[in-house]
Amino acid sequence: MRKTFRSLLLTGALVMSVMLTACGGNGGGSASSGGSGDTIKVGVVNNPPSESGYREANVKDMEAVFSAENGYELKTSYSLKNDEQLQAAQGFITEGVDYLLISAAETTGWDEVLKKAQEAGIKVFLFDRMIDVDESLYEAAVVSDMSAEGELAVNWLLDQNLDQYNVIHIQGAMGSDAQIGRTGALDAQFASGKMNKVVQQTATWDEAEAKKIVESVINSGDDFNVIYAENDGMAKGAVAALDEAGISHGVDGDVIVMGFDCNKWALRELLDGNWNYDGQCSPFQAQIISDIIQGKTSVTSKKIINEEKGFDATTITQDDIDTYGLGE
Repeated sequence: MRKTFRSLLLTGALVMSVMLTACGGNGGGSASSGGSGDTIKVGVVNNPPSESGYREANVKDMEAVFSAENGYELKTSYSLKNDEQLQAAQGFITEGVDYLLISAAETTGWDEVLKKAQEAGIKVFLFDRMIDVDESLYEAAVVSDMSAEGELAVNWLLDQNLDQYNVIHIQGAMGSDAQIGRTGALDAQFASGKMNKVVQQTATWDEAEAKKIVESVINSGDDFNVIYAENDGMAKGAVAALDEAGISHGVDGDVIVMGFDCNKWALRELLDGNWNYDGQCSPFQAQIISDIIQGKTSVTSKKIINEEKGFDATTITQDDIDTYGLGE
């Protein structure tokens, strides 16, 4: 058995680049339709709500803010495939939306589409994830700092002072900003030799695939004492494999379990001591973008960073769950 973790509550040190209305779970604040009184046409290219609890909250937030009641005509397209997202964005450009909002499945391949949007006079906002394009092609990016999320989580793990770190690393969709950021800090530890990579494999955010990855490691007989899953759903699948094999986990267990996104059900796993760490990733970007569109706030930096935290099972409270948890 490991020793009980020392109390630690991690607080993200990120500061928003723009003084804006704070992100909140009620995401449906009203917005006027602008000075002309005309309906504003918004096209949203996003990942599907079935991807995760985070994405479900993100989609609902977008729909609530960019509603007819708030002066918008909303068009949406959902896919985990970058080529399908590119086609959808091109379709919205052809339809003549006023604004194009993108949460990209992959960071590359967007240059030509965004150039066409610019030529058509359509303003582009990135949300949730960055993409690799010149910043002149978009108005602003309202995002989490995925690299900082990874660093926060890995620093927490290092602070546990384990005798050895044998890590099962379950990655999200390869090439996404979230995967790249949450992987980077852990890769650095693997490269330094401080941590041992038992397996590093994508489950593409899927719970069942994550379960299969952990089952394979268990069946191989390889030693491991850490599961670093890049979202809550994959952490849940990993824990299901541990439970079926009779392997203890969480506070005072044999395996540390780490997830990301802060779904309420996941934070309750921390409160019950079944998991050890969960990294926050705020899904509420819509109101910030709407306020910029409506002229209620100005952009002073291209990148607007959401402030986020990390939560430790030994210090989390019910108030934390009520305040920061997503869903029910």
